[in-house]
Amino acid sequence: MGGAERNARKRKRNQGGGARPGGATSGARAGDGKAGSGKAGGRPVPKPGSAQAALAAARGGKNDRTKVILGVVAVVVVAAAVIGGVIWTNNRKNATADAAIPVAAARQELPTTREDAAVLVGKDSAKGTLDVYEDFLCPACGGFEARFGPAIEQKLDEGVLKVRFHLVNLLDSRSDPEGYSTDSANAALLAADEGKFLRFHKSLYDSQPEEGARGWSKDQLIELGRAVGLTGQAFADGVRAGKYDQQVTAAYEKARGTEYLLQDAGNGQKAFGTPTLAVGDKVVDTSQADWLERLVAG
Repeated sequence: MGGAERNARKRKRNQGGGARPGGATSGARAGDGKAGSGKAGGRPVPKPGSAQAALAAARGGKNDRTKVILGVVAVVVVAAAVIGGVIWTNNRKNATADAAIPVAAARQELPTTREDAAVLVGKDSAKGTLDVYEDFLCPACGGFEARFGPAIEQKLDEGVLKVRFHLVNLLDSRSDPEGYSTDSANAALLAADEGKFLRFHKSLYDSQPEEGARGWSKDQLIELGRAVGLTGQAFADGVRAGKYDQQVTAAYEKARGTEYLLQDAGNGQKAFGTPTLAVGDKVVDTSQADWLERLVAG
């Protein structure tokens, strides 16, 4: 073979050796680039219309439904709490409705004299008189009665003390409906007219309505009167007509305008409040536990 022929074959081999079967070049494999790998952020991105895309959409819809359900549940819970609170408040507010006032156990009735809107109770042998200004709706008056009432009754029984109960309507607007302070004071004064004051008085405090709530009605006060022995028509008529209402209001106006009965209300102000206790023209300090013993010894 001549040199020309050898050179021609060599050129032919060089031209065919630069490519491999299948058309793939030696520099890169077909489809080796990452641009078409179908990944985003390390997680597969489902193709539109694929089963994976449908599953993802279903999961997203489920999350939305869960949020809606949780929102509805929250609204229902809040509504139930509000309704329950209203029912509880109304039940407390109307605790005296359709009920009878229980009759309290009390010591024997003592000599009693009504003086306008005040009731003087006690034996003639008593050397001193304690004036007590009170309102049957006043929570502090109820607390005073519970704490000191039995001891005061004992001193009345012993004949060493008289008590003048001044019945005022300071909290007349604080019952619902308004007017319980006046109605109860009027009824107690009518009970005093017939010698049944102490038991009536104690019964009202033992079953005292809450301030801001419904008080005992006139019919309920009349029923209490019957239970303690006030069976005459005069008592019932007097309760319904408000026989002593004006005297009760006048007593309150007089008390709140009496200088020595006014007490420190803060910020340099003075005001009348209940209960207020006085002997003569001096207010009694009840902060000491033995105040009553010192008053009687006095």
